[in-house]
Amino acid sequence: MNWSPTIKGFKAYLQLEKSLAKNSVEAYIADVEKLFQYLDMSEIHLAPEKVTQKHVESFLKWVSEIGLNARSQSRIISGIKAFYNYLLLEEIITVSPVELIETPKIGRKLPEVLTIEEIDKLIAVIDLSTPEGLRNKAILETLYSCGLRVSELIGLQISHLLLDEGFVRVVGKGDKERITPIGEAAIKHIIIYIKHVRNHLPKIDKASEDILFLNRRGKQLTRVMIFTIIKKLTQQAGINKTVSPHTFRHSFATHLVDGGADLRAVQEMLGHESITTTEIYTHLDSNYLRQSILDFHPRGKS
Repeated sequence: MNWSPTIKGFKAYLQLEKSLAKNSVEAYIADVEKLFQYLDMSEIHLAPEKVTQKHVESFLKWVSEIGLNARSQSRIISGIKAFYNYLLLEEIITVSPVELIETPKIGRKLPEVLTIEEIDKLIAVIDLSTPEGLRNKAILETLYSCGLRVSELIGLQISHLLLDEGFVRVVGKGDKERITPIGEAAIKHIIIYIKHVRNHLPKIDKASEDILFLNRRGKQLTRVMIFTIIKKLTQQAGINKTVSPHTFRHSFATHLVDGGADLRAVQEMLGHESITTTEIYTHLDSNYLRQSILDFHPRGKS
């Protein structure tokens, strides 16, 4: 009844064959470990290949009872399905106990979006008299200009800046690289940050020598630090929305789509594998849609 070797093999499969990012691998492993912990807690001592659909259903009922929402339940089911698909691939099992399990229906939640005016207002409250302020302005301009994930932002490398050409090379999910355009405002403030702040840091950590955005100790910024910076600026700007680094990514995509940008181009810039992921940004205003019918449909006018 030893799950460890099987989970270890599953982890290697996700890393080597599926080329998933570290965070994704850890999420899948955590989902499988939840199932194991539940079985152990329930004194159901079975090897992974002996688990049945009934056991999985009992586990999911428990997950629901402890208060996890439909979105979290859906993610857990996805992780367990991936685990048993791996066991099928390795011919450890012939039938998956999760094959007939349905994921809970979840509504597609529209992301929080800032208006252009709110983004201007948020950036305007940054104190540019401090080194951190100059850095933070470059960070926010880069987030909004390129639509980066927070992990892509903190990992952005100086050697990947193609500022003369107006592009940056971004390492996204699964270590997949993409080239994305960067706007003039972001380029300007990155150059100011490098020239007046980064180049004057007393010491830069060896592991962070090629990392663009650093803390005052010369080390790579963390995800938490970016969240903290944005939360503080949001409060100072008096914006009553839940704003995170991802809000800038959502706003970047929404403003492009609303402005008429091609959805495929936005997909490429965001690094989405599927166009359906990008389509969430087509949540146009209902009045705009009605006016489009009135203006362009042959039967729209009386």
